[in-house]
Amino acid sequence: MNLRLIGIGAGVLIILSLPLAGAIAGPDFAGQDDGKGGGLFSTLGLSDSSSPSRSSRTSPEPPAPSAAPAGPERPGPVEQPRTDSRCGPELSSPHGVEAQTCVLEGEGRTWGRSYYRNTSGRALDAVLTVMGPARRTVQIRCTVGAGDEPGLCETPKEDSVGAPDSYSAVAEFAVPDDEGQLLLRSGSNSPTPSDG
Repeated sequence: MNLRLIGIGAGVLIILSLPLAGAIAGPDFAGQDDGKGGGLFSTLGLSDSSSPSRSSRTSPEPPAPSAAPAGPERPGPVEQPRTDSRCGPELSSPHGVEAQTCVLEGEGRTWGRSYYRNTSGRALDAVLTVMGPARRTVQIRCTVGAGDEPGLCETPKEDSVGAPDSYSAVAEFAVPDDEGQLLLRSGSNSPTPSDG
């Protein structure tokens, strides 16, 4: 016989016997009657799944992935609160400014928002004002960049008072210099421009 073949065979036997020896030397299997309920077969993953397991030695296995979860069903995605809006028409000026201004209401609060696009080639100032009942007014100043990317200017949210239609918003876009040339005024209740 070839000594090399005998050496390889002996090496394979040693390698295969190591997990078995480790499993036998590992846990104490005293009190296991036939090995099917735990002990060596369970350690090697060879136990019969139909045989009962001893509760004092093992914890219950987790449910299979396809099993329905115990207890109440998991909730779905959180529902976003409803926001109502009243918007004026989209307006544009010959100076390269487009805007639409809205009054928004949700969760008992009211605020103003103006969507805009500035193609004038220069930075502008925008002043957005929300007017409500009892002469309540909220105003914010926004810097409108010189790019033509769409943007928005928005006032802080205030607690609603009175009917929703008692609020209005106006946005004014102007050149930020001493003269403050007004380029566009856009309101939430602006009249729709006529075609004729």
